[in-house]
Amino acid sequence: MMKMQKLMTMVAMVAGLSLGVGSVMAQDAKPADQGAQGGGRSGRGNFDPAQFQKRMMDGIKERLGFTNDVEWTAVQPLIQKVMDARSETRGGGFGFGRSGRPPGGGSSSLFKTLPEADALQKAIEDKAPAEQVKNAMEKYRAAKKVSEAKLAAAQADLQKVLTQRQEAMAVLAGYLP
Repeated sequence: MMKMQKLMTMVAMVAGLSLGVGSVMAQDAKPADQGAQGGGRSGRGNFDPAQFQKRMMDGIKERLGFTNDVEWTAVQPLIQKVMDARSETRGGGFGFGRSGRPPGGGSSSLFKTLPEADALQKAIEDKAPAEQVKNAMEKYRAAKKVSEAKLAAAQADLQKVLTQRQEAMAVLAGYLP
C-alpha cells in the first residue's frame, strides 16, 4: 500500500522535473533553421507531454487491473476527468510560477490552472491596492470552490464504475477520497 503512494509521489515528481528539464534544454537549443546543429529540438527538448500522459494512463490501467480494453475505454475518460479536476483544484502549481505552466510559457494538458489564480498572483506581484487583492482573492476562493465541486462530482462518477478492489487502489493512489 505504501508502495503505491510512493510510486504516485515519484510520478508527480518526475513529471515536474521532466517539464523543468525540458524547458532548460529548450533554452539551450539552437533555432530550428540550424538543422542538425541544433540537435533537432524545438520548444521543450525531448519531453513529449502526450507520450508521458499515455504512459501514466497505461500505468493506472495496469495498477487498477483493467485487462479488458472495452472496460478501460469507458473508465479512462472518468479517470482523466478526475486528474484534470484535481490539477485545477490544486491550481496546477508544482512551483512553476504564476500560470502553473512550465517556465518558458509552454502549456501542457498535464497541468490545468484557474485563471483566477493567475489574476491573484498578478495582483500580488504588481503590489496592487489592498482592495484589488481582496477582490482577486475572493474570486479565486469562489473559483476554487467550484473546481472542488467538479472534482467531487468527477470522483463520484469514477467511484460508480469501479469494483471494490479498484476503488481501494484508486483511494490509495489519491484519485478518490
